[in-house]
Amino acid sequence: LSGFCVWQPPRVCEDYWAEWKHCRSIQNVFHNYYTYGKAPSCAQWKRDYQDCREWEKTRNAAAKDSLCSSERKRVEEKQKHAPVWEFRKKPPLDWHLPLNEEKPK
Repeated sequence: LSGFCVWQPPRVCEDYWAEWKHCRSIQNVFHNYYTYGKAPSCAQWKRDYQDCREWEKTRNAAAKDSLCSSERKRVEEKQKHAPVWEFRKKPPLDWHLPLNEEKPK
């Protein structure tokens, strides 16, 4: 993770803007409210967009550090969840046989 924030933002600034717009969309707000019981917080996406623009325009070190820190947190949050399915090492022995769908359960 240390090398992805060296000389340019990790994403195009418009990506942060699009994420912010999506976060604020009625459909997403409704989904979050239905699923989690509260509206999503979109402030970080807007802050990331502003930091990205600042970094592109002025090469501001504080904006760079803030954006890189936010991206690292996002990646770490994504990686801390274990996969739902257990990955196979090889296919089942009977993978080539036809499915027995007519068999009563």
